[in-house]
Amino acid sequence: MHDRFHPVLVTATFCASLLTTTTLATAASVQPEQTGKQAIVKQSVPAKPGGVAASVIPATTAPIAGILDGSNGETITVHGHHAADGTGAKYMNKNIYLGPLGNRDTLDAPYSVMGVTHDVVVNQQLRNINDMASFLPSVQLEIRGDPNTSRPQSRGFEADVVANSRLDGLNVVSTTPYPAEWVDNLQVLNGLAGAMYGPENPAGVFEYTLKRPTNRRTERLSVGVDSIGTPTVNGDISGRIGRNGWFGYRLNMLHANGSAYAPGSWIRREMVSADFDIHFDSKTVLELDASHYTYDERGMAPGFGIAAGTAANPTGIGGQLPEAPDLGRRMAPDWSGYNMETNTFLAKIRHQINRDWSFTLGGLYQDAMRQSFGISDTLSATQGYEGFYTSKATATTTADDFRVGSNMAYFNGRVHTGPLTHDLVIGTNGYMMGNYNPTRAVTGAQSLGTYNMYGTAPTNGTQPYYTGRYKSSSVMSQSFIIGDTMRINKHWSVMGTLAWSWIDQKGALNASSPLKRTFQANATFSPTASVIYKPTQNQTLYFTYGRSAEAGPVTPNNSVYTNTNLALPVGHSEEYEVGYKLRYQKMQFNVAGFRMTSPYAMYIAAANGTCTHTTNCQTYEYGGTQRNYGVEAQISGEVLPNLSILAGMTWLDAELVNSKTATYNNKEIVGAAPLQANLLLDYRLPASLGSFASGWAFNASVHYMGNRAANLTNTLHTGSYTTLDLGTRYAFHVSKFPWVARFGVSNATNERYWASVYTGAPSGTSGAASTLYAGLPRVYHFTLSMEF
Repeated sequence: MHDRFHPVLVTATFCASLLTTTTLATAASVQPEQTGKQAIVKQSVPAKPGGVAASVIPATTAPIAGILDGSNGETITVHGHHAADGTGAKYMNKNIYLGPLGNRDTLDAPYSVMGVTHDVVVNQQLRNINDMASFLPSVQLEIRGDPNTSRPQSRGFEADVVANSRLDGLNVVSTTPYPAEWVDNLQVLNGLAGAMYGPENPAGVFEYTLKRPTNRRTERLSVGVDSIGTPTVNGDISGRIGRNGWFGYRLNMLHANGSAYAPGSWIRREMVSADFDIHFDSKTVLELDASHYTYDERGMAPGFGIAAGTAANPTGIGGQLPEAPDLGRRMAPDWSGYNMETNTFLAKIRHQINRDWSFTLGGLYQDAMRQSFGISDTLSATQGYEGFYTSKATATTTADDFRVGSNMAYFNGRVHTGPLTHDLVIGTNGYMMGNYNPTRAVTGAQSLGTYNMYGTAPTNGTQPYYTGRYKSSSVMSQSFIIGDTMRINKHWSVMGTLAWSWIDQKGALNASSPLKRTFQANATFSPTASVIYKPTQNQTLYFTYGRSAEAGPVTPNNSVYTNTNLALPVGHSEEYEVGYKLRYQKMQFNVAGFRMTSPYAMYIAAANGTCTHTTNCQTYEYGGTQRNYGVEAQISGEVLPNLSILAGMTWLDAELVNSKTATYNNKEIVGAAPLQANLLLDYRLPASLGSFASGWAFNASVHYMGNRAANLTNTLHTGSYTTLDLGTRYAFHVSKFPWVARFGVSNATNERYWASVYTGAPSGTSGAASTLYAGLPRVYHFTLSMEF
């Protein structure tokens, strides 16, 4: 009865809202001098030279799903003077995108949403989108191969490969590399979002916004180099042509090729993307995007595995892992590495039906391919805590191609029932993914020997190969969504969103076996309800309850399990969140407290004889609950004239409770830091010091990560660490064109630390082993950006 109470309560609240109330009107004005998502033209003012007419949407217009107004995008003008990209240091997240709910001012969103703006990406010289996550205190990364390829976490929960990550509102693969030069900004909705996006892990939503055509014609060339020896060239051309700028274009190209962070290592990044806006009229726009990205690397440091059943160091180090190695040294043979290629195609059409109603249709196709021929290192069970490990090279025969097709269709509108206003949405979103594996390994397993991570590294062995390809699994997820945001008066609002989802999963035991259904769910229910109170226009208090469905993880193909190649039943995560938001002048402060629970899958010993060909029989099942308490806070914007800040802190208590395995009960979740914080400060010298001095700016960024559990029994921990990044930039003009030179150093103190630790079981749930990745050494960066 208790399990049924919450859905009934939320459904009743929502239906009452839908029938008797309305929406909080939060349509944001278009910023014509910025990029990002441009709203449909409703009223026009004289066009800017070389660009489309500036657009203005009246405050009474209902939000259009799938549009950001560009407030987090690159700054084209400052005080009427053409300035270099990013020099305004606009670090505040004022407007956000909530999928089917459209655009909202952050003060009107009853969720904890944190972001990394375009100016942060540019000024910190970020090279991949995973670097953005380091500025968000509730986000961690599970490094998969190298720091460019990671699986994200939020609030201690691991994200799904596809369900939790989105590009302009459409699902994409999270575990393939993307260049930072490709996207405009990142926003992360922490907490449950199944009622808006369908079944997904309770890790929130990672939303990447593409760079789109700018109103002002811009030709930008950026050249850079890292101290590790990787020269980089990035060309970015944007503008509008035709009558009233009906056709917008943006061409973005990247080339980087050179040695990586260690002797004998090598990296190549190649990207080309094309983005077009076609305005059929003032109310209809078609967005088209296509991109290709190649990422190849050799000789990068591998991860270190912790063997099953490993306990604390018997020689007395007391459960502390060995100090992380110096990645400035060689850690792998020069033949080991990855070849990765990601092709993405996106189309979206948006139409303003009338003053109050609009619709958005969108689709995306992505093919993320990879060849993996790295090595795997395992810490010695007896000497691992002194840095000894064994190294192997094995041809990888899992997941070398992900093909994803995702979709969305939303109708958004505003209606009035008496004194109440309703912002309504009805729509659908979902995705299909096919996973492909190699047919067989061509090269046999190679033992490279035993080494010490502080001494010489393996240089022997040969690159392993595999051949063939077969479809190993598929998943289809589609959701029907309805929602209502009801504004009762200027202080009180109620929001409700409901989703019914259909999931179908199939899998194959091997290349010779056909796909068979492993899991199916029909109309699984995900509700969310919120109460919003605004004592003043610049303050918000809210309470949100959510319950979200998630597909059950699939067991590996192994005879040691009684339920091989079968998915567990639908899991249901639950969340209670209370938050406060304040905007004062150019600064914003957010704080939220939350309690979240989710079913936790693990291996449970089964009776011998249940499995075939083994005496160590196990069943993979839900064996407990992950229960997370936490408080997170972020401050962004300008705290003083010429001083910008992006800072945050998260305290987290993540534990496994009600475990069927007593030794795991009430233990910390592997990889979930109890305390995580970051502080980025950016200071521009004031104009009163003269034109030369006022071109200078300085920044410093501090990242702190608390001590994380490294195994299920909590006998091993990573230790805490703190890193420091420093930078400076100088903006100037060459023949009236803005240029800016940037110099920075990441990990200035050359801290050695374990950047990532996670369990190795399916979907990150409790497995017998864990994997560790060390953090990058000190690296210098230089970039010169020129506009013409």
